[in-house]
Amino acid sequence: MTPSMNQPTTLLICCGSLAKEIIALTRENDWSHMQVTCLPASVHNTPDRIPEGVRAKIHEARGKFDQILVMFSDCGTGGLLDRVLEEEGVERIGGSHCYEVLLGTENYAAMMQAEPGRFFLTDFLVRNFDNLIIRGLGLDRFPKLTPRYFGKYKYLVYLAQVDDAGLRDKAAAAAERLGLELEVRQTGPGDYQQFLETRLGTAAEPAKANT
Repeated sequence: MTPSMNQPTTLLICCGSLAKEIIALTRENDWSHMQVTCLPASVHNTPDRIPEGVRAKIHEARGKFDQILVMFSDCGTGGLLDRVLEEEGVERIGGSHCYEVLLGTENYAAMMQAEPGRFFLTDFLVRNFDNLIIRGLGLDRFPKLTPRYFGKYKYLVYLAQVDDAGLRDKAAAAAERLGLELEVRQTGPGDYQQFLETRLGTAAEPAKANT
C-alpha cells in the first residue's frame, strides 16, 4: 500500500524489542511517511518507567509530526500508560502485551484458556535468550533456579515474526534449556500491520495535554 504525496507524517513510539520489525513493516509497505523512535528494550524490567518515557518521546515530537502513535501495549504498567496517553491525547495499539498483539486477542485468550502454562518468546527474545533470560535471571550462575522460575510452565511458545530456520533452532535450544515443550506459532507482524493500515491518513488536530 503506497501512501499519497499528502500522507500525514507519523511518528511511531515503540519498544526497542520491536523496533527492527516495525521498521521492516514500514519499509515493506512503503510507508515512508512513518518514522520510528523507541525506548530501550530493557525498560520492560522496570515497567513503571514506560509511561513517562513515552510521554517524553511525545513531547519531543510535538510540532514535528502530524500524528503520533504508540506501539506499546499496557506492558505491565497497570493502566498508567493509558492515563498518560489520555492526558496527551495520543492513541496506542491495544492489548496487554506484544504477545497478545502478535497472536490476536482471540487467539491469545484461547491458547491461555486451553493451557495457561505458556512462556512466550518473540524473535527479539530468541535472539537475545542467553543475555536476557539465562544471564538476566542468573541461571548461568545458579542453574538450580531454573525449576523455580519455570516449573509452572509447560510450553515455550515461539512467536515467529519471520520465517527463519536459525531462529527456530535457537528457540528449540531455549525450550530444551528450560525443560519445556516447544510450540511455534508463525505470526508475521500480527495486529501491528492492521493497526497501522487503519490509521493511514487519519491524522487528527495536534493533540494537547489536558490542563
